[in-house]
Formats: sequence, C-alpha cells, structure tokens
Amino acid sequence: MLAEYWPVLLFIAVAAGMGIVLITLGLLVGPRRPEPDKLSPYECGFEAFEDARMQFDVRYYLLAILFIIFDLEIAFLFPWAVVFKQIGIVALIEMGLFLLLLVIGFAYVWKKGALEWE
Repeated sequence: MLAEYWPVLLFIAVAAGMGIVLITLGLLVGPRRPEPDKLSPYECGFEAFEDARMQFDVRYYLLAILFIIFDLEIAFLFPWAVVFKQIGIVALIEMGLFLLLLVIGFAYVWKKGALEWE
C-alpha cells in the first residue's frame, strides 16, 4: 500500500529539497546592503508610535469577514452560472435563497453600522 504513495512522497521530498536549496542559495549569494530607507516602515508611511500588542479596532475584522463572505459568493456563483442550463429551475431557486441570505446578512451589518468608518 505504501508503494501507491511513493510518487506523492517523492514529489514532496523533491519540492522541499528544491525550496531549501533555493533559499540557502539566495542567502549565500544574494547581495546584502541594508540602508536606512530599506529598514524604514513602509506599510502606513509613519513610524510606529505604540506597542505592537495594541488592540485593533473590531471594524478591521468585520471588514475582512465581509470581504471573505462576498469573495465566497463569487466562488459559488461562477460555477453555477457556467452550468445553469443543465441544472434547471431548482438550482435557480436555491441560488436565489443563497443570495437572499447574503443580502440579509449584508443589510444587518449595514444597519449595525459596521461599514461606517470614523
């Protein structure tokens, strides 16, 4: 039974080996020229003024969850639209219910003010 998994194990071993070799090669051969501009903060454009363990506003997480929800909606809608003619009216009703639930959730989040940024 282990012989059936041999190609997969070989693939994982070769991929891990190549990854280790390439990272090591990059560290050994690559240039290292640290400059103040390279070491400066680049995410927000200004120096951090508090501890890294400060609390984040919940709205960041709510916005991320909303993005994931609507991203998954597209992931479900595209394959459904491709085979729509083959699946019929029942699938149309099911997708309508799915979208209705998403719209209800979006309206709830909107009403709670999660999309308002102060």
